Amino acid sequence: MDCFDLYLPAPGGAAELLADEIATLLNHPRQTLQVQRSGVALRADWDAVLRLNLHSRIAQRVLVQLHAGPYHNEDDIYAAAAGLAWEDWFTPQHTIKVEVTAQRCPLRSVQFAALRVKDAVCDRLRARRGARPSVDTARPDVRLHLHLQEQRLLILLDTSGEPLFKRGWRDDQGDAPLKETLAAAVLAATGWPRTVDEAPLPLVDPFCGSGTLPIEAAQHLLRLAPGRARRFAFERLLPHDASRWQALREQARAAERPWPRGQAPLIHGSDVSFRMVDFARRNAQRAGVAEAVLLRGGDALQRLPPVATPGVLVLNPPYGERIGAAGVAGALGADEFWQRLAAHWKAHWGGWTAWILSPDTQLPRRLRLQATRRLPLFNGPIECRLWRFALQGRTTKNDHGEYENDAD
Repeated sequence: MDCFDLYLPAPGGAAELLADEIATLLNHPRQTLQVQRSGVALRADWDAVLRLNLHSRIAQRVLVQLHAGPYHNEDDIYAAAAGLAWEDWFTPQHTIKVEVTAQRCPLRSVQFAALRVKDAVCDRLRARRGARPSVDTARPDVRLHLHLQEQRLLILLDTSGEPLFKRGWRDDQGDAPLKETLAAAVLAATGWPRTVDEAPLPLVDPFCGSGTLPIEAAQHLLRLAPGRARRFAFERLLPHDASRWQALREQARAAERPWPRGQAPLIHGSDVSFRMVDFARRNAQRAGVAEAVLLRGGDALQRLPPVATPGVLVLNPPYGERIGAAGVAGALGADEFWQRLAAHWKAHWGGWTAWILSPDTQLPRRLRLQATRRLPLFNGPIECRLWRFALQGRTTKNDHGEYENDAD
């Protein structure tokens, strides 16, 4: 089978985590993968394209690189696109869209460069197939990506369609949902599910919102392929082999593990908004993990550990303007919120490890006194990092059947 140059964009700062995932999914030597600032490049066959779309939790898309070379002006871009055999990938009956990104591009208009790619594709298909495809900017059958660097251009074919963070189960969400791909990167960075005596450690998200982190964790634990409930752009391309794709989907379904009937959930989520908890429960049902996750309402500053065995706290808490949704601490401001949360953890969550996805701002000294690890995971208008805190003390059970810490 022919091999292709593939490129998989990753959430900011998560390229190394994505490379580890790709090596595992494809049984690919890790040293052969090209880890770049914003993603991972590799050479693999079409079967790998299908597997990565179906199973990758961290990748944003799976792109096939069709051309890479120098350019000086828009005519060079047209010539590069016109020289590609688009008729081998799709027909004039398909709709297309050209998306463009640029880094230090010297051209006056990158949108005009994208228009030249569209013209080249249409002219090529009109010459080879007697008709040209239409453009659909909302729901195209085929997405093409033009990336312009200072002297080099890349033309890529998108085999995913909708970005891979769209798993097909999130119909209910809040105002600032965490993307599933970033949630998967956070979980991978924590190393969860870590095991003790072959049993995975419990995982708790006390700011679960619409349930992204708990649901992503549960799907990983039950071996549910992230792409099991969605469609992909490669299904509309001419090289698509429906029988091979069906076989891969059946293999994925055969690997799934149902949650044992009657066994208590290992993964817990809570939120101060009962409306969001209702959203999370409905999302968990659609994702096929409702029995493996316990979701309930409650303020993070009052919530005690749900189990005796210390495990992992992983959270994307409210911050900045979102701090007003933080229950008891909502009226106290960000600084007081963090101080109250640190004190609560010290009193009740001893032995747990907390991982916080948070802006790279001044966290209180009370938290900084713990063992920490910073891992950049997002670069945007607000730079977010994953912080690790090892909580001290040990957890005991109180008279109300809840678990608390006996440290001072």
